[in-house]
Amino acid sequence: MNKEDYKKLLPSLPTDPGVYRFIGADEEILYIGKAKNLKKRIASYFTSRKDMRRKTKRMVMAAKKLNYTLVETEQDALLLEATLIKKHQPRYNVALKHSRPYPYICIKKERFPRIMISRKVLQDGSKYYGPYVSKKRMYTLLELIKELFQLRSCALNLSEESIAAGKHKVCLEYHIKNCKAPCVGFESEANYMDKIEQVQNMLKGQLGAVRKYLKSEMGRYAEELNFEQAQRTKVQLALLENYQGKSTVVNANIRDLDVFTLAQDEKGEMAYINYLKVVEGAIINTFMLELKQNLDTEAEDLLLFGIRELREKFQSIAPEIVVPFEIQLPWSEIQLTVPKIGDKKKLLELSEKNAKYFILQKQKQALAKANKMGKAEQLLEIMKKDLQIDDLPIHIECFDNSNLQGNQPVSAMVVFKNGRPAKKEYRHYHVKTVVGPDDFASMEEVVFRRYKRLLEEKKPLPQLIVIDGGKGQLSAAVKSLKALGIFERLAIIGIAKRLEEIFFPNDPVPLLLSKKSPTLKVIQQARDEAHRFAISFHRDVRSKQFLQNELRQIPGVGEKTQEKLLLALGSVKEVKKANLSQLEAIVGANLAKKIRTYFDAKS
Repeated sequence: MNKEDYKKLLPSLPTDPGVYRFIGADEEILYIGKAKNLKKRIASYFTSRKDMRRKTKRMVMAAKKLNYTLVETEQDALLLEATLIKKHQPRYNVALKHSRPYPYICIKKERFPRIMISRKVLQDGSKYYGPYVSKKRMYTLLELIKELFQLRSCALNLSEESIAAGKHKVCLEYHIKNCKAPCVGFESEANYMDKIEQVQNMLKGQLGAVRKYLKSEMGRYAEELNFEQAQRTKVQLALLENYQGKSTVVNANIRDLDVFTLAQDEKGEMAYINYLKVVEGAIINTFMLELKQNLDTEAEDLLLFGIRELREKFQSIAPEIVVPFEIQLPWSEIQLTVPKIGDKKKLLELSEKNAKYFILQKQKQALAKANKMGKAEQLLEIMKKDLQIDDLPIHIECFDNSNLQGNQPVSAMVVFKNGRPAKKEYRHYHVKTVVGPDDFASMEEVVFRRYKRLLEEKKPLPQLIVIDGGKGQLSAAVKSLKALGIFERLAIIGIAKRLEEIFFPNDPVPLLLSKKSPTLKVIQQARDEAHRFAISFHRDVRSKQFLQNELRQIPGVGEKTQEKLLLALGSVKEVKKANLSQLEAIVGANLAKKIRTYFDAKS
């Protein structure tokens, strides 16, 4: 879309809250956003803002149309936006960075459920708790569950029929008191499920309910004069209290709540949401969510995205959310708190500290990786960041034109792989459809021919195309890429010679890189190499044309005679060397004498 498209749309845009969608070719949804005032929000995409990121400009350019849906309130817009993003996964919306899958504790859906570790959440009716970033904490919790409740670990099918038929026998786990043998009917299903309920309380962090259950069990055993079992339960209660004592307790009076903080990297490309899950005054889980920012995104929107994602991931039903600044929540029943003092403020500071430490660790890892990786990979990473492109420019192709006052127009293309020339892949082109000195039309023709052939031969496209020239040559090349339908699949720039300005499609403001920038040096090298290759090819073409024209200077030698001579002898040089009898055999005695006389006189 351009400003003209926007001006046509402007009169119909409402000032109500709603959700808007930028839609590209083939009805693909590129971006989904919400707005308190649709007219103002959509207008912001078509103003000449210098701070607008290139990705935002690229998204608007790629859009073919814009749709919107009106809603009653801003809260409704938040909910609808979240639903649509989850359904369509637009390319330019904030995206989760895929990290390694953390494990969950699973309560299997089966008779006499087992407790197990799972790295995948399956839609099989089982209950999943987690994910657990700390394996140590997870295994400590599993060991405690094993000590407290003696649940089965076998994979037997414990149906009523199989137990009644006596198909199973007690195993070693029963003899060492790790299981109460429900497989042979020594433990009822009701009693087993009571224990599963307490396991669920533990996994939710509700240790108070578990403690109450163990105390009631200890009292029951004492009343039944089963003092051995009562003593065992007392030991279990001590184990639970010891585990609870090791948890990070903030304040026992604080009810269940979720704490979220936001941190962003220096370049604004990544955002990090730190989450602390607090139950009964203790932090029972922590998590760091990494988000990739594909467009300009407000801090409030990033935090809200993280809150929705994490509460769903951890199945949180906490009635209160603690955040560092005011945001508009889509849930009216949840209390939002921005603390200034007290224990909740300390929790917020702890979360912020975790986020900052995580970013610091990321930077250290990146530095260590940079020290390990080769110079070529470092260079490509720098180029990717400097030019704000999506992929590493491993494969670069650069184009240049050459002609002499419009005569014999030719073009050249050079290829760089990993920042170095790949000379075997250089190509030169005779411009076929352009008459006269038209640099723009020549560029359009050659770029079209190059990538049409790559598409037909199903060969990989480059990650970056460099055009030697300013806005005109760049626009001509872009026209060909759009005609082939590959404009969105790669990056293209133009470099103007005078000030070494880097131009981007449909962006009037050029990028000026430092003269010492390694990115600029690679682009300059590719441009200079394409220029050299184009001039060299043009010189060869002119030389060949001149030699061929020289034969036509001889009286009596026309186009057909020239073709005969070149076909028989191969070149003008060989014609010069040929003796009279050789020439007579090709063109006859009379013309052979004239040719020989001409070259003898010149020599």
